[in-house]
Amino acid sequence: MTLSPSSRRGFLTLAASGAALGLPRSGAAAIQSAPPLYITTPKPLPAFNFSDASGHPLTLADFLGKFVLLNIWATWCIPCRKEMPTLDQLQVKLGGPHFEVVPVSIDTEGLAAVRKFYTEIKIKHLGIFLDPSGSAMQVLNLEGLPTSFLIDPNGNQIGRKTGVVAWDSPSVIRFLKHKIS
Repeated sequence: MTLSPSSRRGFLTLAASGAALGLPRSGAAAIQSAPPLYITTPKPLPAFNFSDASGHPLTLADFLGKFVLLNIWATWCIPCRKEMPTLDQLQVKLGGPHFEVVPVSIDTEGLAAVRKFYTEIKIKHLGIFLDPSGSAMQVLNLEGLPTSFLIDPNGNQIGRKTGVVAWDSPSVIRFLKHKIS
């Protein structure tokens, strides 16, 4: 399943729209105000290694065949803490054989910190994925956290957004449902 250039632009336009996505207007919003990267042609993401909660090594190739919303985050990142419940609800609403939210934590404290965080804010539907070395920051050339990538079933990046997004908002849900159906 591939997206046309106009569909990719639609995702990026939607992601760029602060009003439509419910971006916060507080001082914390300045932390996440980096502009989105517009992608006109799907392109593979650079490979990086991470693991699941069991310590099983993974790469993005393990998710081929489905759309993935890859989110790079950390428990100490205030905007990430605000965004994570919306990712949890997105997984509830759209998660399945054709779509998965893959939140990769760069916390150096690893699994214990992420489990504690998930318990504190009642995250129940997201997997735990870990990159305690933070290699994703360099490999993916990240400018800030959280950063999310929409990846097609072929493993190509078709969207990128740095900053908080209300992933469970009706407009985002409608858009993503249309893209993965």
